[in-house]
Amino acid sequence: MALSATIRTVQIELSDVDRGVYDSLELKVAQHPSESDAYLAARLVALALEWGEGMAFSKGLSTTDEPPIWQHDLSGRLLAWIEVGTPSAARLHKASKAADRVAVYCHKRAEPWLRTLAGRHVHNANALALTALPMAVITEVGATLGRRNRWQLTRTEGTVYLDTDDRSFELGLTPLRWPVGDAAR
Repeated sequence: MALSATIRTVQIELSDVDRGVYDSLELKVAQHPSESDAYLAARLVALALEWGEGMAFSKGLSTTDEPPIWQHDLSGRLLAWIEVGTPSAARLHKASKAADRVAVYCHKRAEPWLRTLAGRHVHNANALALTALPMAVITEVGATLGRRNRWQLTRTEGTVYLDTDDRSFELGLTPLRWPVGDAAR
C-alpha cells in the first residue's frame, strides 16, 4: 500500500519589512511521503518570502514539470517560478524561459550545487534570484513541524526572524551569484 501525504496546517503572520508585505496566511500543505521536514520548512519559508497575489504551492514533488511554488496572474500567465533545493541547469533554463521571475532557495550546501552550474547555459542566468538558507536552522525548523503550526515570520534587513509555537529562529539569507562561466545568453 502506498503511503499518503501528510496534511499540515500552517498559519503565518507575515511581516516582510524589506518588501513592504504584511499579510496573514492560512495554508494547508500536503507533505509528500518522500519529502523531508527540512524541505517542507524551506518550502514554507520560500513561499512567505516570495508572497504576493497569485502565489501558491504547485502539486508538489509528484509533478516534476512544475516548480514547488509558482505565481500566476488573473489570466493564468506564469509570473514567478520558485525552486527549493538544488535544481539542475536544464530545469533553471526551462524555468527562465517560462516565467518572468525565477528564484531559488537553496537549503543545502550551496557551493557544490553552484559548481555543477558553472559553465552551463541557462537563459537569462544573471537575472535568477539565488538565495542560500541556513541549512542547520532550516533542519531545526523542520523538526518543529506538527499537524497544526503557527508562525510569526519577519524579514528585515535581509534577516528572517521566525517564531514557531515553541521556538525562535534567526535565518540569515545569503544572496548567491551565478558561477563564473558561460552564464546568460
